[in-house]
Amino acid sequence: MNVTNLNIEDYNYILQNERIAKYPLKNRDNSKLLIYDSGKINQQYFYNLPEILTKNDLLVFNTAKVIQARLLFRKETGAKIEIFCLEPYEPADYEQVFQETESCKWKCVVGNSKKWKTGNLFSEFSINNKNIRLTAKRIDIKENYQIIEFIWDNPIVSFAEILENTGKTPIPPYLKRASEESDKNRYQTVYSKQKGSVAAPTAGLHFTKELISKLDKKGIERAELILHVGAGTFKPVKSKYISEHEMHTEHFRINKSLIEQLIKNENITAVGTTSVRTLESLYWLGIKLFENFSLKKFHISQWEVYELPDILKPKDSLSLLLKYMNDNNISYIEATTQIMIVPGYKFKIVKKLITNFHQPKSTLLLLIAAFIGEKWKNVYEYALKNNFRFLSYGDSSILIP
Repeated sequence: MNVTNLNIEDYNYILQNERIAKYPLKNRDNSKLLIYDSGKINQQYFYNLPEILTKNDLLVFNTAKVIQARLLFRKETGAKIEIFCLEPYEPADYEQVFQETESCKWKCVVGNSKKWKTGNLFSEFSINNKNIRLTAKRIDIKENYQIIEFIWDNPIVSFAEILENTGKTPIPPYLKRASEESDKNRYQTVYSKQKGSVAAPTAGLHFTKELISKLDKKGIERAELILHVGAGTFKPVKSKYISEHEMHTEHFRINKSLIEQLIKNENITAVGTTSVRTLESLYWLGIKLFENFSLKKFHISQWEVYELPDILKPKDSLSLLLKYMNDNNISYIEATTQIMIVPGYKFKIVKKLITNFHQPKSTLLLLIAAFIGEKWKNVYEYALKNNFRFLSYGDSSILIP
């Protein structure tokens, strides 16, 4: 099967605007939960999840934290320019860039960019009663982003504090509304830890601390990874064939303890498509080790997984990664993945998937179709007929092929 010849129109459905959840429910776990299990579909509520999962399941969460990535500036003329921080450029390390206290450079998208032809932009605000002047200086213009240097005049304040105090929540563009103060909390999972994402791993938005406690009491094991969700997750597929679409690249980090858990427990339930991308990429990193690929830079490109030999069992591939970490005396691996999971892909790690309902003709819907086959149409038809709420702030599903 030539997966790159897939026609995106085959993964379309009618999503009316009123079905898109513009705001989250008051209680996170009160969302509806569609259950797809071997072709059968029914529904419960998300707070029923501990009864649906078994003790043998290993839940894998993406603990990436959404940053307040939208910054508003003014030109000397008074024109407003919004800068959307996509990912760090210099320093490129997420943890380091947030600790910077004088300047840093980011890959950004600039709104109203035509009005910013020359000069620098400025923003003035106060943090802890100290006045700060933040300057945005354009360094370079690329095809899909600009490199912006941020400079501020108070070395006591970190860039993390600047974003937290003056930035706006980067809610999805399809919500077609301005971000509100409530989004700062609700567009964030209760277990988020590592700053860096510009979009939430939305499948996790339904979990509460109380629900996680119930999962723990039942003995359901949990594991964590970090994939910094990029704005590319909202990038629509505009080409007729999938082969013409460029998949976005995202950074992830996994600890040795996660690999050990995955080897020990093969009943993997991924919380969200971001967890899926990471977990499946791990298998192929192990294959590249087996094939003696140079892994100075851990990366999975868009289509290579369809060309690499799947000659190892998942546990054996993961064991190679674990051996690599032990041999090099490292406790974690940082990598990037551009993997595009489409129908025809054979899943190696993930057995169950908890996920929201995705946009028509999107790469996320393609992933769902790859996971459960043509029955994705039945799932979405059921959700539409039974008044499920769609997209980031919408309802949830658990998919078991």
